[in-house]
Amino acid sequence: MGKRRYSTQISNNKDTSSLLFLFILCLYYTTVQCQESSKVTPPFPSTPTHSKNGLKRILVSIFLGVLTGLTGAVVFAFVVRFLVRYMKRTPILKGPVIFSPKITPKSLQSALENENQLLGSSSNGKYYRTVLDNGLTIAVKRFEPFEIGSPERQSKSVKRRIQQELEMLASLRHRNLMSLRAYVREPDRFSLVYDCVPTGSLEDAMNRVRENELQLGWEVRLRIAVGVIKGLRYLHFDCVPQILHYNLKPRNVILDAEFEPRLADFGLAKLTPNLDRATSGYSAPECFQNCRGGDRKEY
Repeated sequence: MGKRRYSTQISNNKDTSSLLFLFILCLYYTTVQCQESSKVTPPFPSTPTHSKNGLKRILVSIFLGVLTGLTGAVVFAFVVRFLVRYMKRTPILKGPVIFSPKITPKSLQSALENENQLLGSSSNGKYYRTVLDNGLTIAVKRFEPFEIGSPERQSKSVKRRIQQELEMLASLRHRNLMSLRAYVREPDRFSLVYDCVPTGSLEDAMNRVRENELQLGWEVRLRIAVGVIKGLRYLHFDCVPQILHYNLKPRNVILDAEFEPRLADFGLAKLTPNLDRATSGYSAPECFQNCRGGDRKEY
C-alpha cells in the first residue's frame, strides 16, 4: 500500500517562487530609478570641487534608492506572505462533517439528538450506539478533549488544530482500523462517528472466554495478533506523519464477525494532552519522557 503524505510542499514552493519574483521586480525597478537619477549633467563647466560634490550626491542617491527599494521589497514580501497564510488558514467548520456517502448531515444530527444506547466509556469520552433514519447502525464517541473550565475551549487555534487532525484521521483506510465516518463539533466536545461492530471488543471476547461462553482456537488468536500488528504497521510506516496509538488495550481492539481485529481510538491521545495516563492503555514509559516515543514502544 502506497504511503499517504499530508504535506503542502508543492504549494509552498509556488509561494516561495512568487515572493522571489516580486522581490526581483522591486529590485529591478529601484535600480532603474537610481540610474535615471544619476544622469545629472552640470549646467556649467564643473570644477574639481563641484565634481566631488556631484559624485557624493550621486553616491548618496544610489545608496538611499537601493536602501529604500530593499526595505520596500522586504515589507512587501512580508505583507504578501501574511496574506497568503491568512487565505490558506483552515476555516472552522460548523455542523456535521461527513466522510461517508451512507451518512447525511440531517440524519446524523437527528440521531445524535435522540436517546442512544451506552456501549462503554473511556478516560476521554463515552461510546454510544444509535441508528440513522436509513437503518444504518453507527457507534458515536462523545470525545471531550478539554477539561472543565479550560481556556482552550474557546481557543479557535486549538479547535482548528483538532479539526485538521480529525480530517487526517478520516482519510486513513485500512482493514484493521476503525475508520472515522463523520464528526460533529459541539461547544465543549466532539461527536466522532464510526462503524458499529456488534461483535464487541477483544476485552469482551476475553471475558466470554473466562466464563466459558466462547472458545478461541489458536488459529483465531493468531489472526487477532497478526491483525493488530498489521494495523500498527500501517500507522507507523504507511502514514506520513507517523501516527502512534498511545492507548492500545483490549478494549480498543474491535473484533468483527470473523474475529478480524480493528484498532480503535488511535490518534486521539495527541489531541488530549491532559489525558489521565493512569486510566489509559499500555504505553511504554519512554513515550512520556519529553514526549519522546517510537513505534517500537507500542510493539
